[in-house]
Amino acid sequence: MLRAASQPPAAEVPVTAPELRECPGCGLFQIVPALGPDMRSDCARCGTVLRLTRADPFDRSLALNIAALVLFVILWLAMLMKVSTAGIVHSTTLASGPIELVARGLWPLAGAVALTTVAAPLIRLVGIIYVLVGLKLPTPPPNLRGVFRVVRYMKTWAMLEVLLLGVFVAYTKLGDLVNIEIGPAVYALGLYSIVIVWAETALDPHAVWEGIERSGQTHAPMPSLAATPARLDFRPEAVGCESCGLVSVPEHGDGHDARCPRCGAPLHARKPYSLQRTWALVIAAAVLYVPANIYPVLTVMQGGAGQPSTILGGVEELLASKMYPLALLVFFASILVPMFKLIGLAVMLGATMMVTTERGASILLRQRTTLYYIVAWVGRWSMVDIFMESLLGALVQFGRVVTIEPGSGALAFCAVVFVTIVAAEAFDPRLMWDAAARNAHRPLALRQAFRGRIAAAR
Repeated sequence: MLRAASQPPAAEVPVTAPELRECPGCGLFQIVPALGPDMRSDCARCGTVLRLTRADPFDRSLALNIAALVLFVILWLAMLMKVSTAGIVHSTTLASGPIELVARGLWPLAGAVALTTVAAPLIRLVGIIYVLVGLKLPTPPPNLRGVFRVVRYMKTWAMLEVLLLGVFVAYTKLGDLVNIEIGPAVYALGLYSIVIVWAETALDPHAVWEGIERSGQTHAPMPSLAATPARLDFRPEAVGCESCGLVSVPEHGDGHDARCPRCGAPLHARKPYSLQRTWALVIAAAVLYVPANIYPVLTVMQGGAGQPSTILGGVEELLASKMYPLALLVFFASILVPMFKLIGLAVMLGATMMVTTERGASILLRQRTTLYYIVAWVGRWSMVDIFMESLLGALVQFGRVVTIEPGSGALAFCAVVFVTIVAAEAFDPRLMWDAAARNAHRPLALRQAFRGRIAAAR
């Protein structure tokens, strides 16, 4: 089915040409009209944003990403916090958290923290700078398309903004235990969080893909469907690329082993085995959610004695200390968000698989699509508890005076966060719309078959 996307007001100077796109939210093929700077086009059926243009899609984002890279170096080299108690002074950097986790045998947790706060943000920053600078050079460097694909994927796993919230929680919890002095890395982290969000907002990924295409660095020669000036041709076997958004016809009739001619990503009409993989991951996360809430995530030792604390126990301690906003924040991020993700994914999976009535087949489809994007976005913020525990374990090491040790429950909780993120990535929201389209005709057939059986019985 082909429709025109919801069209914004006409612009004086269009910066894009009309383009055929497949909505990633509902699978509807539609024409995105010519857009001017700082305009958007939404799906006519589900409301998903199809294109968001920027007046300066390259230079502004490049400058902001370079600034973010400078702040990244500062926040990892400068002092984070200095804590003192009983005449003992202890200063740390952000690297101290993963190092302390490795020393305590929690190397998988250290790897998760290093991935989300070092590797993924650095790859994202260096990669986007490489691509944006490369597009400005007369002879672009090699493999711009591959680097940009990695950059877009790393966006999910770069969580320094979440780390800032973890630093805030750790600072608040330490107030009653030790004296704290904030270092320059905390201010650099705050500025980085603002700049990186600004840089992402200023970027137009579709403009970058079009620039890569103009540079001639496509995976394969552009086929006739994609080579038309307006790209408005449509054939039933056309497939929209999940990576760059290009609509093309796979060379193989069934789409097996086909790749996008522009970016080289695998082409599939729908994500392969989406329901099976998502169900498996949701069940695994639900199983891990039990030990994550039963086993201790922290143990605070004072004077050689202490009691392990679970996630819920930490919330109760914050309530007892009358830190109500912080207790609400931790409860929401560490308990409600993982539960919300599991329930939300289960609801979407169930709605996709079950047979419904004609009215129920299409009810709340748009809302379910919005729910999917919320579930996919909110899950990463559960890492705030992991970052907080990593920082506390590195900062508070004062022997028998006071010591904080991360527990095994933190490892299970981190696994829940990672598995639910992968589960959201594995789910294909277009399947909900496919199921509604199939089930819309099923009740009539069922009624006819039922009447036929009654007539035969008579």
